Amino acid sequence: MTLWQKLIDGGRRLFDVDVVDDPVGCVGECEPDPNDVGFTAAVIGLGAKMAMADGRVSDDEIMVFSQVFKTAPKDAASARRVFNLARQTVRGYDSYARKIGKKYRARPCLLEGVLDGLFMIATADGVVTPDELVYLQTVSEAFGFSEATFRRIKASHLGADRSDPYHILGVAHDADFEDIRRAYRQLIADNHPDRLIQNGAPPEFEAAATEKSATITTAYARIRAERGLIAVS
Repeated sequence: MTLWQKLIDGGRRLFDVDVVDDPVGCVGECEPDPNDVGFTAAVIGLGAKMAMADGRVSDDEIMVFSQVFKTAPKDAASARRVFNLARQTVRGYDSYARKIGKKYRARPCLLEGVLDGLFMIATADGVVTPDELVYLQTVSEAFGFSEATFRRIKASHLGADRSDPYHILGVAHDADFEDIRRAYRQLIADNHPDRLIQNGAPPEFEAAATEKSATITTAYARIRAERGLIAVS
């Protein structure tokens, strides 16, 4: 029985269950604990609510949801049914975000991957509404991310913010260059596609991670050029 079928069979029970606040186990830092069904249910609920944030759910949003939350072609119909069930029973998923944020606070790249997926759903129909941005920021805060971190993640997905390389790297405009370089290296290390895949992230995240790494590298190069610095490795 596939994961999707299990979720369909026990769907309403799963969407009502609390995420258990167990200590984080020793698994890959970018993946949830094995068999953490509460995490799975919470992510489905967050995705459904994200798609509903502007008052309607488009086919594009459902398709992106299915791609981000890994589904095989044979599970496409089941994925749609799970998604529809989730959005029909969504209630208080900000609390779910806080719970998985608390449980996985030591794995920020896992939480950032979830937020990246929500941004991908938000941008699926080509327009990100103010209500969607409010929802995304609420989830980000529930995950324990700072305002600077949210601005960086937002900038990596929305073209309007890509004009400011400092926001992309999550540093102040008057930051010391050594701090900027340190931030750049950490972001590249955290978001390198090979590392994410090695740490258990779904293959579907690879394309997004590649684009994100390119955005981060371009921002760093622009800051170096603006400050009249030669290439620094």
